[in-house]
Amino acid sequence: MDSYLIQVNGCGDHAPMLDVHLKSTGNTILLGKAKGRKPRWAVRASEMSKKTFNPVRAIVDSMKVEPNPKKAMISLSLGDPTVFGNLPTNDEVTRAVKEVLDSGQCNGYAPSVGYQSCREAVAAYYNCPEAPLEAQDVILTSGCSQAIELALAVLANPGQNILVPRPGFSLYKTLALSMGIEVKLYNLLPEKAWEIDLEHLESLVDEKTACLIVNNPSNPCGSVFSKSHLQEILAVASRQCVPILADEIYGDMVFADCKYEPIATLSTNVPILSCGGLAKRWLVPGWRMGWILIHDRRDIFGNEIRDGLVRLSQRILGPCTLVQGALERILRQTPPEFYHNTLSILKSNADLCYAALSAIPGLQPVRPAGAMYLMVEIEMEHFPEFENDVEFTERLISEQSVFCLPATCFEYPNFFRVVITVSEEMILEACSRIQEFCEMHYQGAEGTQDLECDK
Repeated sequence: MDSYLIQVNGCGDHAPMLDVHLKSTGNTILLGKAKGRKPRWAVRASEMSKKTFNPVRAIVDSMKVEPNPKKAMISLSLGDPTVFGNLPTNDEVTRAVKEVLDSGQCNGYAPSVGYQSCREAVAAYYNCPEAPLEAQDVILTSGCSQAIELALAVLANPGQNILVPRPGFSLYKTLALSMGIEVKLYNLLPEKAWEIDLEHLESLVDEKTACLIVNNPSNPCGSVFSKSHLQEILAVASRQCVPILADEIYGDMVFADCKYEPIATLSTNVPILSCGGLAKRWLVPGWRMGWILIHDRRDIFGNEIRDGLVRLSQRILGPCTLVQGALERILRQTPPEFYHNTLSILKSNADLCYAALSAIPGLQPVRPAGAMYLMVEIEMEHFPEFENDVEFTERLISEQSVFCLPATCFEYPNFFRVVITVSEEMILEACSRIQEFCEMHYQGAEGTQDLECDK
């Protein structure tokens, strides 16, 4: 090997020198690595990770507050029905998974879209004349959250926009922004039991609108849309030629005086990707079993959307095979009384909570019709020491050890959300503490009393 000094462009008498080693191999000369060019570490987080933002976590994590040590903590913040142990899943559900585990037949990889028999079981469970389904119309996913992610990824490109409810589930925005998709928020109307402001919704549509998200029954509102309102939503989507992503994870979780209508059963031409799963109705959110139902009567999606969903599903190898193996039995053999009992508990808790909070000056709850939540308006003018709902809920924790999510988490300030999956005793205790808190901080009652004394 020969060594040469090569001068490169420099200034004055001190031009830099590189020591270059030339290795001769026949007629070819290979340049060795030049001294003086030391590599540097330059590992940076991806643009997707930088764009990923969960408003719930951002707000909750910034709430640096300790609960009152003299009172046991009551958390009404997390939409997990299993937390307090009062809403277990049915024995038939757990037995189905145990038998699959013991059989050893579902320990390997499944197709990325799910076992064919499981897709057939889901299609059969949701099939109806108004919205027919076959196995090819079902994509199994790792929970409903992944179903929503895949549906968004197949419908929208970076630079396009999606229409999202306000107040609404924060995951829609988290996923969209990470993908470079703009979010446009359409208003729900508390005075109309959280129906969509249809005029506002339609005004947001433009040539870059990729889809409309409809969440029914609703998180965080606990609302359930009527058949006529769903038809009005479909009319907007049809006029604007915008497909619908239906988040129906709380489908059929409605109270006795209400009826749930899957939006696809009412659509004659609007193509719909309906996302659901076992998490809420079967009370097993940690099992991560979800699905996408493809409703496309007019063949508007065609093969392109179907093929796109299949390709996207191949990024991971589908949901847990043990739960897949039990899925057909879970869907077919879970007894009707299990669903009925769950809804009875939720309805009773909703009624108790609504009645108790309605009696508290300064609060205006909106009566829910399903799901697991209820939203409460804070009449902030009567609580002038608090700037907003975040401060209100922070102080509620520090003084009363009751944790409700500020609705700023759902893009809807000056409300808070209550989860109604806890026991009756806990609901009553929480409402009693909220009343004590509001009576302590409410301003306006004295003026009312003075007026009454003057009469």
